[in-house]
Amino acid sequence: MSAPAIVVVGSSNTDMVVQAPRLPRPGETVLGGDLVIAAGGKGANQAVAAARVGGRVTFVARVGRDMFGEAALANFRREGLDTRFVVQDEQAPSGVALIVVGPGGQNLIAVAPGANHRLTVADVAAAAPAFQQARVLLLQLEIPLETVVAAAQAGRAAGATVILNPAPAPTQPLPDALYAAVDIITPNESEAAHLTGCQEPAEAARALLARGVGAVIVTLGEAGAFVATRTGETWHAPGFRVTAVDATAAGDAFNGGLAVALARGEPLAAAVRFAHAVAALSVTRLGAQPSLPTLAEVETFLAGAHAHG
Repeated sequence: MSAPAIVVVGSSNTDMVVQAPRLPRPGETVLGGDLVIAAGGKGANQAVAAARVGGRVTFVARVGRDMFGEAALANFRREGLDTRFVVQDEQAPSGVALIVVGPGGQNLIAVAPGANHRLTVADVAAAAPAFQQARVLLLQLEIPLETVVAAAQAGRAAGATVILNPAPAPTQPLPDALYAAVDIITPNESEAAHLTGCQEPAEAARALLARGVGAVIVTLGEAGAFVATRTGETWHAPGFRVTAVDATAAGDAFNGGLAVALARGEPLAAAVRFAHAVAALSVTRLGAQPSLPTLAEVETFLAGAHAHG
């Protein structure tokens, strides 16, 4: 059976990571360990996560014509991504994220978006051949909102399952046109509260369903996820207990895994369990893309794992 076709439209960053004994307070300098430079960006992380666990992934993105952009493209090709629709921008540098990782995997992140903020509706239109083949389209919010909306609508028109990971939390309300084109929205607890004003995951999920999405998965970290669908089903999907080292790409790992499982035709509950396993393995390792597991690792983990609530 051929690998399921997935399109990811989103950001690519170079992550510069320092591990520190604790996160610095405003105005404070904390001495940390060695600098680790790793490929990152939510779009790229999710694309690589999906490719490593069995997806056939086309990535639509912009990078700079600089050393970070060249390294990113080389990395995408190593990971097996289709890079026909990754544009090297002549005007803007590649995106960079500065990350401090504290004890237990907690982190502080500041991002210089660079070329990511120049990914356009025209770039999405140019990728139409990939959309026509896609079973799943995966989106995040590190690129211009109008580009996200155009991609979601193109995915819906092509018959793909459209997943929106609304991260980072948007600075403006998401338009009705975007909600209407989304099959599954995957906020974490804080993003769900930010989008709806509701602190309880169940209430936030109801509010998001009312805006027109097909299903809501509110991720709860190690505690799993709260899932609600338009048909009225709700359930708590348990997570997996692991020793966290770095949570930087946990959400991206989850979304990449979810996309692959759904593209394979798995029901939502099974897809969420698979996504939890991908995320659980990712937090046991340092870095964004370096932490993302392979399909063999996930299958081994699931064969021996006991979910907990």
